[in-house]
Amino acid sequence: MYLAEGRERPGRGSAADGTRPPGRVPSVVLALGAVSLLTDVSAEMVTAVLPLYLVAGLGLSPLGVGLVDGLQHGVTALVRILAGHAGDRWGRHKAVAGAGYALSALCKPLLLAAQGLASVGAVIALDRIGKGVRTAPRDALIAHASAPELRGRAFGVHRAMDTAGALLGPLLAFAVLLGTSDGAVAGPDAYDAVFTVSVCVAALGLTVLVLFVPGRPVPGRETGAGAAGRPRLAEAAGLLRDRELRRITWCALWLGGCTVGDTFVYLLLQRRTGLSDGTFALLPPATAVVFLLLAAPLGRLADRLGRWRVFLCGHLALLGVYGLLLSGAGSPVLLVAVPVLHGTFYAATDGVLMAAASARVPAALGGTGLALVQSAQALARFGASLAFGALWQARGDRFALAAAAVALVLAVAAAGRPRPSAPVPAARGGAR
Repeated sequence: MYLAEGRERPGRGSAADGTRPPGRVPSVVLALGAVSLLTDVSAEMVTAVLPLYLVAGLGLSPLGVGLVDGLQHGVTALVRILAGHAGDRWGRHKAVAGAGYALSALCKPLLLAAQGLASVGAVIALDRIGKGVRTAPRDALIAHASAPELRGRAFGVHRAMDTAGALLGPLLAFAVLLGTSDGAVAGPDAYDAVFTVSVCVAALGLTVLVLFVPGRPVPGRETGAGAAGRPRLAEAAGLLRDRELRRITWCALWLGGCTVGDTFVYLLLQRRTGLSDGTFALLPPATAVVFLLLAAPLGRLADRLGRWRVFLCGHLALLGVYGLLLSGAGSPVLLVAVPVLHGTFYAATDGVLMAAASARVPAALGGTGLALVQSAQALARFGASLAFGALWQARGDRFALAAAAVALVLAVAAAGRPRPSAPVPAARGGAR
């Protein structure tokens, strides 16, 4: 199993043969968590101000906002499977992930020059392609480094560190806006300052990846193994012959299609509570705090009680978000309850879904299999953002939100819990 214990010494918590001590999170997971933390600081600085920048700065309609929000999810699906398979085929998940991190970092300066829907959409698309390239190889590294029975915990710890960046990013954006804005309305210079700081943090995250994340090949993919030991792309299609993985992928697609994007959740919360532009950037950190606190505990709970059960309960928390935004509850209630439920949703679904899927994927096709599930979810969320923006523009935000709530109820009821199935099949040929 691919581990990063080479730096740890026997007698100090690691076994003499280099294996990971039972229950301990591998060092490669912590290193990748540090990379994700810095990358999310950079990304969430932009995400925190992007809705206001699109609406107040560029004057986009709800449908335009939906298009940009959808791009953040849908474009990644175009490259996830290819990137995941590239990491599997060459056994170099770190190199593939690094290319994705580098692309996203290079996109940040381009936001300074983007002035309209087309240019902003193009930059966001490139940035999301970078995310699509890096996500599956990174998650494959986490899965390879962790014992199967502890993957919920490992993914939970990684997502907690990732979310720490999601918390710090908006706070840093808020500080930059506070220092460069005149009054309650942010000007163009304020947004430029946010984008500039974001570039610097992204570059730091890429540096940590290069210096501190081990680059060892996946088992069976060591240098010199030869082409015969490399899995073929045709084998990826065969993954869906596994009944439980097929069910997980289908449910990720269906439930993703009922998920209202964060951009819309925060814009609706601002509408219901009357928050100023200056304090709008504090909404993502409120969600991130809850995600940070619950990601690891819910990952451990998923390992003990069942990952699919926790995953579906997370979508019930999202349904609570929809209900509160439709209820007309007072501002104090919404400002507390919506971020709590929103953060719980992410903590119970993000890493838990990857832990559930990794249990059904052969090790040699880990990146490809996880990318398959991620792509289904990303495509569905792209469609959901477009549909929500169109419904909002045509019938109003309450109608659009009510439609999403009804769809989510039906999806959760239909998803159920995957039944136990046969052990994970080994990949054919040289992909074992």
